Amino acid sequence: MATHPVNDADFDAEVRKADTPVLVDFWAEWCGPCKQIGPALEELSSEYEGKIKIVKVNVDENPDTAASLGVRGIPALFMFKDGEVVSNRMGAAPKAALKGWIDETV
Repeated sequence: MATHPVNDADFDAEVRKADTPVLVDFWAEWCGPCKQIGPALEELSSEYEGKIKIVKVNVDENPDTAASLGVRGIPALFMFKDGEVVSNRMGAAPKAALKGWIDETV
């Protein structure tokens, strides 16, 4: 399963009410570091299929959700579990670091 976009309107249904933990990637088309971690997140989405869901929120098109969570810089990654933020990290990171963060958070 690949990452998929989520917007302000369906954020609660897709993330806060999900049955599994959800990693939310706040990104924008113009953000170089966001594009750097994109392929790693796609691979991790497949590797963790059924365990976690990875979704992407474009901050330019969906500013409300990003603002409500205090996102000031991107990429910003938030891990939700049972509808609540349990961890977050800012900036690009290699796949191994992202995997380590997921494993210690979930």
